[in-house]
Amino acid sequence: MADFDLAVIGAGAAGLSVASVAARLGLSVALIERGRMGGDCLNYGCIPSKALLAAAHTAQSARRAGRYGVRLPEPEIDWPAVRAHVHGAIAAIAPTDSEGRYRGLGVTVLRDTARFAAPDALMVGGRRLTARRIVIAAGSRAAVPNIPGLADVPFVTNETLFDIAEKPAHLLILGGGPIGLEMAQAHAGLGCRVTVVEAAGIAAKEDSDLVAPLRSILADQGVSIIEHAEIVAVEVGPALVLRDGRRIVGSHLLVAAGRRPSLVDLALDAGGVRATDRGIATDRGLRSPTNRRVYAVGDIADPEGVGPRAFTHVGSYHAGIVIRRALFRLPARIDYAALPRVTYTDPELAQVGLTEAEAQRQGHEVSVLRWPLAENDRAIAEADTAGLVKLVVARGRVLGAGILAPHAGEMIGTWTLAIGRRVKLAALAGMIVPYPTRGEAAKRAAGEFYTPSLFAERTRRLVRALMWLP
Repeated sequence: MADFDLAVIGAGAAGLSVASVAARLGLSVALIERGRMGGDCLNYGCIPSKALLAAAHTAQSARRAGRYGVRLPEPEIDWPAVRAHVHGAIAAIAPTDSEGRYRGLGVTVLRDTARFAAPDALMVGGRRLTARRIVIAAGSRAAVPNIPGLADVPFVTNETLFDIAEKPAHLLILGGGPIGLEMAQAHAGLGCRVTVVEAAGIAAKEDSDLVAPLRSILADQGVSIIEHAEIVAVEVGPALVLRDGRRIVGSHLLVAAGRRPSLVDLALDAGGVRATDRGIATDRGLRSPTNRRVYAVGDIADPEGVGPRAFTHVGSYHAGIVIRRALFRLPARIDYAALPRVTYTDPELAQVGLTEAEAQRQGHEVSVLRWPLAENDRAIAEADTAGLVKLVVARGRVLGAGILAPHAGEMIGTWTLAIGRRVKLAALAGMIVPYPTRGEAAKRAAGEFYTPSLFAERTRRLVRALMWLP
């Protein structure tokens, strides 16, 4: 007899979801976490970063109030109070993910490191336990690139950034992905000098038509962006030495160069679980092909070599698949065709489905539909017209949607559903959208598909003929 029906390694979003549902269904569950309950998202990622951004956006709104005829002085940044706001947001949400709550659900919570001792057994501290099913939800950690001198210079990652006691005078950010850009705008808005250094282009995975205006906005807000730059060394300062000879000195260095799955200490070989440096190999149902009692979810899962998706909402999505497969024995597979992602700058950059470049690489004959926020009445009324809606369409259906707009993350949901359910473009063009909202921009973009045929000469002749009917 196994000690537990289910053992879950990791108490982040994915692991907590699986453990909660399994316990409420009456299964015996062990939840193992060596760090903080709630994982990266609650403690070091989504929540503290959005709390810091909220403070920065408020300061920026005060600076820009003059466009409405409201004159305000330069905001005074109380850095300890900002930090208190950030940590207060974490504390307010923490009870939902707490050890006490899960013990109350009947989960056995073990606060220690887990490693495989056998295909069906784990060592947790000095205790050996067995389980019928094991779910690995150990997450990921900040990737630290192998740059000469970096290991000898104090730097922060997302795990330590929010513990900086003093406001950075000049924050250097190594990496121009979502974390780097969000923290660049947050610190610039709070009065810090910020320089982002990126080896490729910023937001490299996003549509270039949306990235270009965002780049300009960040520059206008005081963020210095250096792209296509190779860092050959890091020196005490901290200072970044570039291949072209430039030496950029700051007061603090944030390494935001991507994520790596947390595979260390799991002893996967002992469990017969195959993994690469990209994560734990699974089928599209998130089950290990080499140990059928093991599943992997969240940042650590690499289903059929398609690569991990390091988003909290993906972890929750994975949890639903594992619950259906492992607990109910129902067929379930991942499908990332309608997976949204958002960079929470202001304006936000949201994308779902294929970008124009991705669709072309896959051989689709696409139509590209655009509607700028400069032609949206709500944006005009609020004097905030930077942004764009861009749709990638093939055969009357949306393959991808990108939005650069305030609260684009809220707007992208309609297009996530449309792509996931294969809703026809005609239905989207005909939907009723409240006026005035920025959501109208997406409807107008969809309507642009039909504009050429609607006002073509053939249609004009037909309408003139129909006018003769009684």
